[in-house]
Formats: sequence, C-alpha cells, structure tokens
Amino acid sequence: MQPVSCRDFSHIAFSCDSQRIDLQQVRDLLQIGAFWAQNRTPEDLAVALANSEPVVTAWDGNRLMGFARVTSDGVYRATLWDVVIHPDYRGGGLGRKLVQTALAHPKVARVERVYLMTSSQQRFYERIGFEENLTTTMILHNRRPAVVLPDLSLTAQPVEG
Repeated sequence: MQPVSCRDFSHIAFSCDSQRIDLQQVRDLLQIGAFWAQNRTPEDLAVALANSEPVVTAWDGNRLMGFARVTSDGVYRATLWDVVIHPDYRGGGLGRKLVQTALAHPKVARVERVYLMTSSQQRFYERIGFEENLTTTMILHNRRPAVVLPDLSLTAQPVEG
C-alpha cells in the first residue's frame, strides 16, 4: 500500500444526503475509528442523525470512510460532533475536507459560533481555524455513566523480554 501522502483521494465523494447513510456502516466506522464512540447502537445513531443537520459523509465507492454531524439553532450556536475518518484514509486531508464541508453547509455557514469537543486532536482543529476557548467552561450533566477515556499522554514503553 502506498504511503497516505502519496495516495490519490480525488475519487472520494462527499455527501450531505442523509438518505444515503447506512447506520451499520456508521456504527462500524465509529467502532474502528473513534475510541470515544464505542458501542453505539444503530437505533441510537438513527435518533442522533434525525436530530442533526448536516450529516456529512465521505465515500470510497460504496464504503463509508468519513463521517461528521452538526446540531445547531441555525443562527447563534452549532456543535460539530463525531468527526471520524477511517484509519486507512487518514493523513491525506480528508478530515479537513469533511469538517470544511460541514461548516460550509447552509444550516451552519452563518452561525456565529461553532463548538466542538476533542480529547486529542486540538492541533488538527486549530490548523483549520478553530481556537481554544479559555473563557468558557464545559459543564456536564451525565445521564449515563461516564466513559473512561484512555490516557493519551502515555508514550510507548519498551517491552522487556
């Protein structure tokens, strides 16, 4: 397989057509590419997608390889959710294009502020125009037990043998 930076992704199709979405493919993509979205059910995903616009997908033929969704009031605030690119397609600019497609959608383009939460990809989002907001504190009201996130600051340790 070619290094990602040398691969041609010009054949990748981006879509905002929610009728095209296969919930099982979305679930599978989240399972393989998003540690924070493990074990979501197709039923719950259907509810989330019904309350999101746009839902942006990226396709390699019939294979879903990118996904993002937005919720918004259409004027003041929007939140970008569940941005994921299949691991085999990362590093070629598709994540940037996925986010830019979501931000350019008519339901989002004129919104005053677009929020997102990330546990490990701040630099990626900063490179495409997001900035850390030091004046706002996120406060949570959890209805389900919190998911324990892996410690992303750990580095690989040599294995003694």
